Amino acid sequence: MKLKKHITLTKAGIMESLQFRLGTFVMALGNILYLIVVYYLWKAIYASAGTDSVNGMTFSDTLIYLVLATALFNFMEMYTVWEMGRSIQSGKIVLELLKPMEYRSYLFWSNSGAFVTNFVFTFLPTFIAVALVTHGAIHMGLNLLFFLISVIIAISINYSINFIVGTICVYTESIWGINIMKQVIVLLLSGATIPLAFFPETFRKITYYLPFQSIYNAPLSILLNAHPEPKELLVTIGTQLIWAAVLMILSKLFWKVSLRQITVNGG
Repeated sequence: MKLKKHITLTKAGIMESLQFRLGTFVMALGNILYLIVVYYLWKAIYASAGTDSVNGMTFSDTLIYLVLATALFNFMEMYTVWEMGRSIQSGKIVLELLKPMEYRSYLFWSNSGAFVTNFVFTFLPTFIAVALVTHGAIHMGLNLLFFLISVIIAISINYSINFIVGTICVYTESIWGINIMKQVIVLLLSGATIPLAFFPETFRKITYYLPFQSIYNAPLSILLNAHPEPKELLVTIGTQLIWAAVLMILSKLFWKVSLRQITVNGG
């Protein structure tokens, strides 16, 4: 019965996403412009470095990583924080809490349809284009299976972080500044804007102890590694699973405590 409810919410989310095709087109156009800027920026960086390889990555390696990171970001992008903020500010949250499904689960599955459409229309075309253009930069083997597993765990981690930040709105009743700060921190420390290989060694080691690198860097490191070692895969996915479990528990506990603080303006 629960699975049927989840599938129904996913279908509704897909239909809703397909109603805003212009938004998808605008997002795709924006990504193209962003990648053009990234291309010339990193081309200038490597030209000034005077070497073909910087921190173990060639210009081609860096560009492939960042293109896929951008596609992965668009695929996993969530508007959970904004939705929670608007619901709390408007008082709509009271009605959503009355639904016969835990609010955290309801919010996730109601947005799951967007994951499906974003995967089909953004990530998959980019993945295919990179695979064809680079002639083998992405190894088509067992690493794809582990990549998919890693992405699923990354979605859970990303959602929990967003849910925790959204819950803060219960106390602040304003979410814009906090969400912007969250986006900057996640994009930087996850390797989505700058590959972690370019970080200073000490700072890079610190990022591997944080949950953010498990969102983008972990899946991409698996995808772009043609022959991953079993131990390396175990550590990467194991770390993701630990963070997924920890953040899920923290987000649930934080929400449970914060429910007592909810007040509805005018009610």
